[in-house]
Amino acid sequence: MMVLHRSMTNLTGRVALVTGSSRGIGAAIARELAAHGAKVVVHGRDLTALEDVRASLGALAVTGDVTRAADLTAMRTKIEAELGPVEILVANAGGNPSPPVPIDELHEDVWRATIDGNLTATFLTVQCFLAGMKQRGAGSIITMSSAAARRAHPGSPIAYAAAKAAIELFTQDVAAQMGRYGIRANCIAPETILTERNAQRIPEATKAKLIAEHPLARLGTPEDVAHAVRFLVSDDAAWITGIVVDVAGGAVLPR
Repeated sequence: MMVLHRSMTNLTGRVALVTGSSRGIGAAIARELAAHGAKVVVHGRDLTALEDVRASLGALAVTGDVTRAADLTAMRTKIEAELGPVEILVANAGGNPSPPVPIDELHEDVWRATIDGNLTATFLTVQCFLAGMKQRGAGSIITMSSAAARRAHPGSPIAYAAAKAAIELFTQDVAAQMGRYGIRANCIAPETILTERNAQRIPEATKAKLIAEHPLARLGTPEDVAHAVRFLVSDDAAWITGIVVDVAGGAVLPR
């Protein structure tokens, strides 16, 4: 007799904060978690775009600078007052403020801004919510790396790649230290994702070249990343922690 396995990807009632979710990958993650029952909190700097996502999901929206601990504390206080403690944390906010340049031409201000906006933001975001997760004995954390951090090449955006590579090790340290408290931490490393912005700004010839570099012969979508996040935060992944998942269409093949 065949035994049916009941999926545990139902996230009903779990409070999930997705930083940087006013558009693109973050918005797709917020939609995916909401579709599986989570009480989603969206966050961003573009208030118009943030309101569009909030309204479409019936979600709570918060704003704040994720490179400032005080702003994150205020966000946490608001979420806990209106929905309860955060059980799922997706530290998605980040970005690359400059095009790739040789290391000897990279300006110090750009380096500091990139490290701050990615690595420091991730550290402060995770740190802000860890105490509550430890107290409750449960929590699932997702951080965001990039294919840029997974292999070196001459055109690498070095500050961005370095920040994202550090996020991977940071995530594994969180997993190693916090597992005893029932907290899991995993990292997603997307390759080129056709967000609305990328779809508009990447020339068709460049898209064709990029597609040819992927064994699966297409570029990624925000939903590809969102599906990976949804699995990793669910109980289906209850014994998975400290890993980096390449959502990369086969373009990144670690040894």
